[in-house]
Formats: sequence, structure tokens, C-alpha cells
Amino acid sequence: LNIYLTIVLAPLIGSIVVGLAGNQLGRTLSHSITILGVAISTVLSLYVFNHHVLNDADIFNQNIYTWMQIGGLNISVGFLVDNLTSVMLVVVSFVSLMVHIYTIGYMHKDKGYTKFFSYISLFTFAMFTLVISNNFMQLFFGWEAVGLVSYLLIGFWHHKESAIEANLKAFLVNRVGDFGFLLGIALVLMFFGTLDYAEAFSQKDQIIGQTLFGGSAITVVCLLLFVGAMGKSAQVPLHVWLPGSMEGPTPISALIHAATMVTAGIFMVSRMSPLFELSDTAFMVVMISGAITALFMGLLGIVQNDIKR
Repeated sequence: LNIYLTIVLAPLIGSIVVGLAGNQLGRTLSHSITILGVAISTVLSLYVFNHHVLNDADIFNQNIYTWMQIGGLNISVGFLVDNLTSVMLVVVSFVSLMVHIYTIGYMHKDKGYTKFFSYISLFTFAMFTLVISNNFMQLFFGWEAVGLVSYLLIGFWHHKESAIEANLKAFLVNRVGDFGFLLGIALVLMFFGTLDYAEAFSQKDQIIGQTLFGGSAITVVCLLLFVGAMGKSAQVPLHVWLPGSMEGPTPISALIHAATMVTAGIFMVSRMSPLFELSDTAFMVVMISGAITALFMGLLGIVQNDIKR
């Protein structure tokens, strides 16, 4: 448990220290602190990957803190570490570490140098929270946190009109996706009476045959959850924010919009696979949306001459 806590909290501590005292610490110390935090997480993530994926350890699923209790509903902060989580932890931490190191050179003349390191470290924390959560509420917290930091980073050069427009567009399009996602989570709570993954998935057979709005209840739930993934992972038709988001500094395009935030949607659909497996319609929608997105982005790649876009 201490290892998992350290993985999640090391970037957060680095972000808070540099965010509050970056100007006093100076540039070298600021980037050293944030890189150290992410480096610790990377090493521990590799250890967890070795433990779970290569040595086939048991799944770790434990609540560590009760956030709130409403009647019989218990909303906790908890960790679920299995093969999927282990792989995602390595991907997020390693990419983030590389981006942190690259940022030293890329942003060296920028006035907001320390602020930038604080933001990308905070983003790494939010992404860790998202992938290690064992319940829908914590997943949603991480989901919204990466969206918030993405908004701050796309508009980081706020003296540029285009950057302000781009981060507003990204924010609004993601709100559309997140609204669907929130409705999906609400329906999970309605049908299963719990927000814990393991408890919800163990009751999944109850929902088979139930109807909602004249359609299959499980299909409605899965499609609403997928609307969240459409926004976060820029799938058609909620893909419109992604080209504009390249207005942010290049390390952000690498960290958020190529490697980590965009995989949050993929991770979420993978995590929800016990539910998606019950609905052929939801599977078809995911497949068609993904295929159309891949085709259109491939065509755009042929004609777009800006390497980031």
C-alpha cells in the first residue's frame, strides 16, 4: 500500500512545493524537485509492473479512506492494482518523466518556467489517481482533474488569442463528454446501488433484460460512459478540440494529447469491459467511432503540414 501511495503522491508533493515556492526555489531546484517526484513514481511503477504482470501477483483492491457516507452508500478513496493498472502506471510515469526532462530545454527562456513544471507534475498526479482508482467517484475526480490541468496548459501562453480560444474550446467540448460520463455513473449507482467497481461488476447480471428509455439499460449505461471517453480521447464527434489544443507548449502536446490524457478514455473502456461485454450495440458504437476517427485523422495527417497537428 505504501508503494501505491508514494506513486500517486510523489508528483503531487512536487507540484505543490514548486507551485507555492517556485520563485523562491529558482529554476534548477524547481525542475529537480518535480523530476525527482516523477522519477520515484516511475521506478516504483516498474516495480509494480514486475510484481503484477511478470510475476502474476494477486490483484490488490483496498479502500484506504472513507470520503463520505450517505445512508448505505459508502464513497471511498481506494486503490485497485491489477495488470491493466500496472501497465498504465508504467506508461503514464515513463512518458511523464521523459516530458519533464525535455521541458527543461524547451521552456528554458519562458517566464512561467516554474509554474509550468508545477502544472505538468499536477497532471501526472491526476492521471495516476484516475488509473489506480477502485471506484467510479475517484475515477471521476481524476477525470475532471486531468481536464482542468489540460485547460490550464493549453492556454498556458495566455497572451496569445488563439491559445485562449483553444483552451475554452477544449474545456467546453470535454464538459459535453463529462456530462454524459456523469449520467452514466449516476445510472450505475441507480442500478447497482454502489460506486465500487468490484461490487458493481459482481452484480452485472441483474441489469440484463432491464429497459431504460425504451432501450436496453446496459446499452444506455455503456453509451453514456463512452460519451465521456469520446470527449477525453477526442473521438468523432467530440474530436474538434484536439487540433486547437496544439496551441499549448509542445511538451503538453506530447504529455496530454498524444500519450496520457487521450489514453484515459481507452483505459476507462477497458476497465468497464465487464459492462461493455453485455452490450453488442455499445461495442459496435465504440468500434465505428474509433474507425471513423482513425480514418479521418489519417486523412488529415496527409494534408496537415504542421508537425504537431
